[in-house]
Amino acid sequence: MSKTETDTGQEQEDLGAAGSQLSTAPREETLSGVPALGVIGWFRWFWRQLTSMRVALLLLLLLSLGAIPGSLIPQTGADLNKVDAFRQAHKTLAPVYDKLGLFHVYSSVWFSAIYILLFVSLIGCIVPRTGQFIGQLRGRPPGAPKRLTRLPAYTTWRTTAEPEEVREAALKLLRRRRFRAHTEVDAVAAEKGYLRELGNLVFHIALIVLLVSFAWGQMYKSDGTKLMVEGDGFSNALPMYDDFKSGSLFQSDELVPFSFDLKKFTGTYEVSGPNRGTPRTYQAKIDYSVGADGTPKTTTIKVNEPLRIGESKVYLVSHGYAPVVTVRDGKGKIVYQDAVPLLPLDGNVTSNGVVKVMDGYTNPQGKSEQLGFQAFFVPTFDPKAGTMMSQFPALLNPLLAVNAYHGDLGVDSGIPQSVYQLDKTHMKEFKDAKGQLLKKLLKPGDTMSLPNGAGSITFEKQVKQWAGFEIVQEPGSAWALGGALAAIFGLAGSLFIQRRRVWVRAVRGADGVTVVEMAGLGRSESAKLPEELGDLAGILYDQAPGAPDTSAPDPADPATSPDPHVVPAEGAEK
Repeated sequence: MSKTETDTGQEQEDLGAAGSQLSTAPREETLSGVPALGVIGWFRWFWRQLTSMRVALLLLLLLSLGAIPGSLIPQTGADLNKVDAFRQAHKTLAPVYDKLGLFHVYSSVWFSAIYILLFVSLIGCIVPRTGQFIGQLRGRPPGAPKRLTRLPAYTTWRTTAEPEEVREAALKLLRRRRFRAHTEVDAVAAEKGYLRELGNLVFHIALIVLLVSFAWGQMYKSDGTKLMVEGDGFSNALPMYDDFKSGSLFQSDELVPFSFDLKKFTGTYEVSGPNRGTPRTYQAKIDYSVGADGTPKTTTIKVNEPLRIGESKVYLVSHGYAPVVTVRDGKGKIVYQDAVPLLPLDGNVTSNGVVKVMDGYTNPQGKSEQLGFQAFFVPTFDPKAGTMMSQFPALLNPLLAVNAYHGDLGVDSGIPQSVYQLDKTHMKEFKDAKGQLLKKLLKPGDTMSLPNGAGSITFEKQVKQWAGFEIVQEPGSAWALGGALAAIFGLAGSLFIQRRRVWVRAVRGADGVTVVEMAGLGRSESAKLPEELGDLAGILYDQAPGAPDTSAPDPADPATSPDPHVVPAEGAEK
């Protein structure tokens, strides 16, 4: 055996319990050779590897890396249309992504496997560490080692005070400094910094809370959208949504019961300067009630300021215009009159959409038909701009461009179709006098007559606004927020709080003079430990001052120095 190994073994023997582990991190056992043969031996080996800190960190890194494609690649659970568009644009990559589950990362087998392994690993780390920490809290700081000079920070002096007086003064001093201290034989043992390990445990437990909250939120969440024109109402039920997505364990009866009416949408914009047209205010005034018999209340929903009702949040996410149009047949009978929401195409709310007259219209020959109008709307038209695009998002000079079709809209075929698109497969164009597609630019109050007495369409003077709402129900969001905050505070505690032990030994020397020794041991080498020990030694020295020494002091011998400065201990790093 080498001299270094001998010294290390001797040092551990000298420190004894005082040098025991200062953290709750489980000791990693060194295995000689392969694990024991048999299922139990392999299971024990696998469990030790899974619950080790390095594997937990590796799994956490893999989980973070696995979430990257979920943010960069369109996900089927978020936007199926974007996924379809990606498949059309990338014929080679799309099949590869499908096999790897990259279009549904968070529900894929490989992501779930990492998630579950990390969950098990954290539990396997926390359970034994919690037991060790509780045991340390219930126990007492270990007694002083035989040779305090072996510790990283050490000081000593001689005093005329009695050993019992020194120990009693040291005990009171350490307790005032919030050390857990007690007297054992000829020394006072004290320990401080338990919150470091508590912060470490809180951090790991918070990670489990985050994982559970994330899984809970994904399985029980609901997310739906609703476009509402001013004056429309909404009740939180599945048939009322325009689009709805939910977790695998979500039940429709878990929707929070409430309803609301959109009274007015208000949007204001910068009217000059380089930011002209930039929104200044987007807000929706609504009346809402909770439950079937709830008292109506009035509130305003703004961007990033949702309405919170129980576990549901109602966000304001979009806005546009809904011109009011009236369609009449050849006899002047109104067959359609409503505000038609149109979808914005740019920041100035240039919009398009369709008007579908599905019932009640009869052509001049007395045959029932359906009408379809393509609509293009600009809230601010400027003829000097030389384009049909809107020049400002507010309603300054609205203009509606329409063209007309008749025939079969295809809504009775059973095939779903968008309310914002016109299926022209079985439709015919209305022709103008030149044989071209009938179309016209309409100002508020203008009317376009259909040829041969087929009727008309009028752009009424009223233009309503619509607002798009997203109703989200995430039951685990509050727990996730609490877990995130707890993880931050726990990590801060584990990084900045230092666990350390201090011993004060006072014994009567051979010449009858009391010899005081003070030493400190930290979890790791720290410049603050000698500083703190020096501060404590200075206070204790004032209560038990150094004894006069008739012999000349040896500056190299700390035992003969009356000034209790902390000196590097024997063998300690400088």
